[in-house]
Amino acid sequence: MHMKLELFVLPVSDVDRAKAFYEKAGFRLDLAQDVTEDFRVAHLTPPGSAASIIFGKGLTTAAPGSAQGLYLAVTDIEEARAELVGRGVEVSEVFHDDKGLFFHGHDAGEVVHDGQGQGRKAGPHPGRASYGSYATFSDPDGNGWVLQEITQRAPGR
Repeated sequence: MHMKLELFVLPVSDVDRAKAFYEKAGFRLDLAQDVTEDFRVAHLTPPGSAASIIFGKGLTTAAPGSAQGLYLAVTDIEEARAELVGRGVEVSEVFHDDKGLFFHGHDAGEVVHDGQGQGRKAGPHPGRASYGSYATFSDPDGNGWVLQEITQRAPGR
């Protein structure tokens, strides 16, 4: 049996503000509907993605901004960052982990060790290793996104 991630419910405080942000970031608007005064939804898809996000009023009890570590795979981290910045999105500088580990969501300066062996260093991975370079951004509520450069998939993907 195949299972594909299709949709992620994103907690936001203002549907119109979130919709404007994600459209500005280049996400495609698939649906925006005001069902009732207490139930509104917006469904958007990142460029090139098979999975989408949905948010709205009356959709989730999760705190706005509580979604963290939402990964967007890109083939060129610098190009993806430049495109988002060009669209008016505030994006961190490109960075990599100095230990070669999976980035797991801190937001800091040039080098920070989080006590779990991870250190964030400025610039893309020195060898541009697939899965090794990152940049981060947040929506207006603080939901945290990570761009991850993947140029070659691990076997079995």
